[in-house]
Amino acid sequence: MADYDRRPGGDRRGYNNSKKRRYQDRPDDDDYDRRGPRRRFDAPPPHVRIRKQLLSIAENPMRPWHEEVASIANLFTDSWEDDHMLRGNFVDLILQLAVEQPLKTPFLAAVVLVANTNRPEVVDMLLTKLVANTEARIGQGEWRDVKLYLKLLACLQSCLEGDGVFPVLEELFLRAVDLQTASSEDTIGTELVKIILLTLPYVMAAAPGQWQQKAADLMEKTEIIALEPHALQILIEPYHPESSEESSTPSSSVIKLLQTQLQSEANNGWALPCLPRPWEFPPGEAEQVSKLASAAKHALPLIAIPQTVVAGPRPLFPEVYFSVYGNQEVESVPSINTAAACLIRDALLDTINIMDYNRNITARHLIEVDCFFAPRTFAARATPFDRLRDIEPPKSTWKPEDVAVDAVFSQLFQLPNPEHKLVYYHAVLTEACKLAPAAIAPSLGRAIRYLYRNVHHLDVELDSRFLDWFSHHLSNFGFTWKWTEWVDDVFLPDLHPRKAFIRGAIDKEIRLSFAQRIKNTLPEAYQDLVEPEMEKEMPDFKFLDDKTPFAAEGREIAALLRKKAADEEMQPVIERIHALALDNNLDPLVTSTDVFVTAVLHIGSKSLSHVLAAIERTKDRLTDAGAASDAARAQITTAVMTYWGGHPGVAISIVEKLLNYSILAPSAVINWALVSHAGETKGQALARAHIYELVFHTVIKVTTRIRQVAQKPALTPEDEAAHEAEVRSMRELFRAMEDALVAWATGAKDEMLEDGTADAERETFIRRWGERWLRVFRRRAAIEEAFLLEAGKEREKRAAAAAEGNGNGAEVDVELEDIA
Repeated sequence: MADYDRRPGGDRRGYNNSKKRRYQDRPDDDDYDRRGPRRRFDAPPPHVRIRKQLLSIAENPMRPWHEEVASIANLFTDSWEDDHMLRGNFVDLILQLAVEQPLKTPFLAAVVLVANTNRPEVVDMLLTKLVANTEARIGQGEWRDVKLYLKLLACLQSCLEGDGVFPVLEELFLRAVDLQTASSEDTIGTELVKIILLTLPYVMAAAPGQWQQKAADLMEKTEIIALEPHALQILIEPYHPESSEESSTPSSSVIKLLQTQLQSEANNGWALPCLPRPWEFPPGEAEQVSKLASAAKHALPLIAIPQTVVAGPRPLFPEVYFSVYGNQEVESVPSINTAAACLIRDALLDTINIMDYNRNITARHLIEVDCFFAPRTFAARATPFDRLRDIEPPKSTWKPEDVAVDAVFSQLFQLPNPEHKLVYYHAVLTEACKLAPAAIAPSLGRAIRYLYRNVHHLDVELDSRFLDWFSHHLSNFGFTWKWTEWVDDVFLPDLHPRKAFIRGAIDKEIRLSFAQRIKNTLPEAYQDLVEPEMEKEMPDFKFLDDKTPFAAEGREIAALLRKKAADEEMQPVIERIHALALDNNLDPLVTSTDVFVTAVLHIGSKSLSHVLAAIERTKDRLTDAGAASDAARAQITTAVMTYWGGHPGVAISIVEKLLNYSILAPSAVINWALVSHAGETKGQALARAHIYELVFHTVIKVTTRIRQVAQKPALTPEDEAAHEAEVRSMRELFRAMEDALVAWATGAKDEMLEDGTADAERETFIRRWGERWLRVFRRRAAIEEAFLLEAGKEREKRAAAAAEGNGNGAEVDVELEDIA
């Protein structure tokens, strides 16, 4: 403290005042700049500024489109001579954005059109690269990129010579006709027609009143293919109504909808009020309007389309228009009778699936969807649904949040498979809800209620996806939901689809948290659905109870396993179990398998790594037990599912590991689920979500393995023989499932016939569950057969190319890898 006091001024206050006086004593304080020299600021070069502006084009709802377009185009043309990097970067960025952020394509085209008024050569540069990229994508079967490039061309139609993009569309249609003539189940031809129909509206919006006859002629041709029901559509219907009723939520083919919607638009003069037209300037910009009208025209280079086109990397199936906002009293999404329904949906789906690498940007674009379509296409953001009734025509009642959520659900519920992993679509909805909770949350709530009301009509696979998403979504928001709305359904029979959904949702929530926490979020009526076993972190070891048969032997085996005893030390205990089982008229192998597997599970009950270690140590004995008899194999699955009955998610994980170790065969798991266990529960198992999950994952494991082998460039004779054996096993598996499920669906199952207590309602429910399961796995079987057929064709094509020595082997290999 003494040292401190010796400073000038005596204390801190004096020291500071002294410092302050030093600055005040300067003779001419006004001339003394204490801030130092100013920091030099260098403006970024034009190509950097243009890149930044193009990346954010149309995202600011407060800035008029024509001002933003003119600003970018003028900066580009004014800097044409100054920045040597500008021209190539500009063209490349336009083409990149067209296939990465398709919502912005009309705005990018508008920038090019305005730039064309001062620098026509930029359009020639763009067309040259665009045509080359389009031809490359056609050769690779990248049909979405082809569609997006043609969309950009369509928006540039007003600056193209001759018929512009129409010759390309005509050529695509000829390929579609050839493909459809060759096979009614062809999907590439259908995809080509869809591309044509999605391109036409942008042509008509870019050059209104000029091409109506050409469009009418082309649509007259596409009608033949578009309106014809596709042979594969029945496989991908999202709803499965009961045989005695029509679906309350009928679905329509996307291509058929497009055809009828565009016919309606043609009759109305191609108004297309939803499409943005950023190339249209207000009357006050007379000079710019005049420049655009008199701008140079450019010849579109020929786009070569090969006579044989390929399917590409993405499997093509007919598309069904799926919506979670059907049958509402007020239209919060576009009606399927308007072209806006398909045009807006198409742009959003491309955005969602292309930008899978960044779910945050995807969610932001979904929330800002109203920025990228014509003004007054949507109602104001976050407008409550109840307020939509107060909106008077002709104002729109379409909620941008509903349109965005609807698009994500259409992908989440796409059959047979969505383009990306399901968790990606979960994440997009979660991010959207976090970015705009007040707007998105009510839309999600109404979507959930709609799906829940129709859960008995949903395809079982979609029912399972809904269950997974619902529980995952709740886990991101504190597991809060208005369970009181469904309280009456708690008292429905367990076989009722809504009661089954509730039970499955609670189970999935517990997997993502723990039982007591979930129980605290549920109303009183739901408390009994959280069974005591679910609240135990580790299951009880049944052999701790002396009343349990073979209790002493079970404890002894567990003790030997715990100290990692040799197999020889366990054998006497196993033999003792065999002897006791014979004395009690029990199957000795089944009995010893139950005791041994239960002990292994008990030793490994601390975690999945513990149980895997225990299985690894006892793999040989478990494999021998499974190979001894069908009953012993079934008992392994029974022991796992019984021990972890309160936590079925853990049980399913363990069964999958046993399949990986080849301790269990897929057929044994399927037989246990659909025959043994389903029979013991009198069909009740078909209504349990975790049983479906077990069967579905087992089937996917089998089919994935077969696909991996089929995709190999070449198979040795040994590999070929092994692959054929696996294919036979897969087909036998599907036949076994067909037999078991047909028996449940028709009521011919022995357990149903012998159950004299079963009432008509219970029998109806069981048959209904059997029908729904049967539909799912018939679809899976058909898809795999189609895949194997295509893979076989590709192998033959590769072999023929290799024999001819034409050097096309590398291309064929790439195509084969893309099948799946």
